[in-house]
Amino acid sequence: MAGTDSYAEYVMELLEKVGPIQGRRMFGGWGFYFEGKMFAIISQGQLFLKVDDITKPEFQAAGCKPFVYEGKGRHVEMAYWTPPADASDDAYEMLPWARRAVDASRRAALKKAPAKKKAPAARKAPAAKKKAPAAKKAPARKKTARLKRS
Repeated sequence: MAGTDSYAEYVMELLEKVGPIQGRRMFGGWGFYFEGKMFAIISQGQLFLKVDDITKPEFQAAGCKPFVYEGKGRHVEMAYWTPPADASDDAYEMLPWARRAVDASRRAALKKAPAKKKAPAARKAPAAKKKAPAAKKAPARKKTARLKRS
């Protein structure tokens, strides 16, 4: 990881049991990705794992804390929570929590997938077809009245 700091390197080692992960600097912290989906972040020197409605109760029951930031004069809780204290220094203890985070990131990506497919099509205008130059029209024929013959 180019431009790593020691805590980010430590977290990479802690999370490596999940599988091949990538770490990227972002907003003064780090984002950690598995299969192209972000499942963990480091912000203000603290590791946070992705949660959703399914996994959040487990994190709450384990005494974990949410990632909260101040935005527009109010507190905003993100879908990232700290891992349990006993998992913060043991890769084997971290593994089930990291897997929950990976699963939550997969579910979040599935929810977003249909919206992403529609958006580009709506924004993209169909290419205008070039028309061939109009051919000159033949002069209109005069209609002649037919006489009825008796």
